[in-house]
Amino acid sequence: MSGCVHLVGAGPGAADLLTVRAARLLAEADVVFYDALVSEEILRLIAGKKTPVGKRSGLRSTAQHFINKQLLDAAKRNKTVVRLKGGDPMLFGRAHEEIEFLVAHGIEVKVVPGVTAALAASADLGVSLTRRGEARSVAFVTPRVGEGMRESSWVRAALAADTVAIYMGAGEGGAIAAALIAAGKQPTTPVAVVEGASMPETVVTYGTLGGLARVKSNGGPVLILLGEVYGEAVAVALRGLRKASQSA
Repeated sequence: MSGCVHLVGAGPGAADLLTVRAARLLAEADVVFYDALVSEEILRLIAGKKTPVGKRSGLRSTAQHFINKQLLDAAKRNKTVVRLKGGDPMLFGRAHEEIEFLVAHGIEVKVVPGVTAALAASADLGVSLTRRGEARSVAFVTPRVGEGMRESSWVRAALAADTVAIYMGAGEGGAIAAALIAAGKQPTTPVAVVEGASMPETVVTYGTLGGLARVKSNGGPVLILLGEVYGEAVAVALRGLRKASQSA
């Protein structure tokens, strides 16, 4: 008899943001296939076999068709298989490809949600993605397009929303800013860049869309947030920089 594959959200990185169900499955699973960005703190909760199948932009990655085959083979040999994905499995996690493949081969699939980076970053900043009377819509977008895939409509979605969370934008700040400004977004739009949301080493940089190209990352997962809801935080950060330069 075949086992069940659980697509589990690892959240943004902090182990205590895992759901109770996710933590239980990590302890029970016969084998866990995990993403590259899953933290060591979470990996220590795994009791069974651990198999890395991560993808990192610009680096050598495990092909999706090979991950699908590994999950299928594991489900034929084990009762409980976990596919551990960063953030939430159903948001930029290619979950549909794994679900479609496994279901087509008669494998039961269950999904366990996780905290996505935009929510964790909002908690770190203490700034809501929405605001009564000011921001009533939020767009989660990514500029990244897989090889052979149709062109993305992320710019159109970003222009239509009051607040925008841009995933997988590390190293793309200049291109992202140029595309949005060319489409009509104001260069003065407030921006917050959060690297390593939820983790002790979280780095937050405030600025404007026009200066996004100058923001550098340290190699961790980066989320770019933009919208007027960040205006006050940006103003405070800029005042702090001016005071620091005056006293230097």
